[in-house]
Amino acid sequence: MTNYPIALWSFNLGRAPGSVADFAAQIEEGLQRAAAAGAKLLLLPEYVNECCLAFKPAGLRPDQEMDFLADAAQELMPHLSPLPQKHGVSLLVGTVPVKAPNGITNTAILLTADGREIRQDKLCLTPFEQSSDTWSLTPGTELKVFELDGLKMAILICLDVEMPALSSLLARQEIDLLLVPSMTEMLSGYHRVFGCAKARAVELMCAVAACGVVGASKGTTQNESNVSGAALYLPCEEAFGFTGIGAEIAPTDGKVGEEPFLVAEVPLQQLRDLRSGKAEVWPGAWTADHVSVLAG
Repeated sequence: MTNYPIALWSFNLGRAPGSVADFAAQIEEGLQRAAAAGAKLLLLPEYVNECCLAFKPAGLRPDQEMDFLADAAQELMPHLSPLPQKHGVSLLVGTVPVKAPNGITNTAILLTADGREIRQDKLCLTPFEQSSDTWSLTPGTELKVFELDGLKMAILICLDVEMPALSSLLARQEIDLLLVPSMTEMLSGYHRVFGCAKARAVELMCAVAACGVVGASKGTTQNESNVSGAALYLPCEEAFGFTGIGAEIAPTDGKVGEEPFLVAEVPLQQLRDLRSGKAEVWPGAWTADHVSVLAG
């Protein structure tokens, strides 16, 4: 395989589905669109099912939202599970809250076209995510590397991609594609996540696909704005046009219905050639194991 086509959908939370089934139908529309464009993988953003707050029960407190959304996510999965095989497109269902033995996690769920389910918990939570007054989530403890369609991939969720310590764990894995679902309230957050995603492409000599939710969910008590875009970042090499931008849709707040949908191709063989020694200055999987830190 020379190129690997993917689709990135910055889902607008203002879609306001009337039920879990309505939400699943909206996602299937996106899968159909991705399939029509020839994509093999569709990436949705972090907390994509916050739009289900549009049909939350009356009187639901902010500290009860995660329980409600976790239940909605559990109900959603049986609707979505057959769709990747039906349409021939693997689906990263962004992230959803998942009830676990030690609390609720923020978990990315990848449903593959070959019938597998791969999960990645968010590892580094924001203070808001951990607050007992709001969402009170629990961080994950494992970073998974997996194969799909012959590519080696990993998932870093929003703030996780801002942590170089996490990306350094991937340095020796020689991944081809890093997936970054995100949610950012303001333009500053968008630039933190997407700027770090671009840096990871340079650091790991891989492609990095990032997209975030836009708009605001009907019924939200927490996220009255979301600003994001969609991008495929590549190493800053001559072969890719120098800039490190494979494809990009500018950020939007989604307030008038904007909903970035990007289809792009991961130049798989060129990436592997660069990692094998053809890059301009990349030193390989450099982990600084031989470097000491001297504090003055």
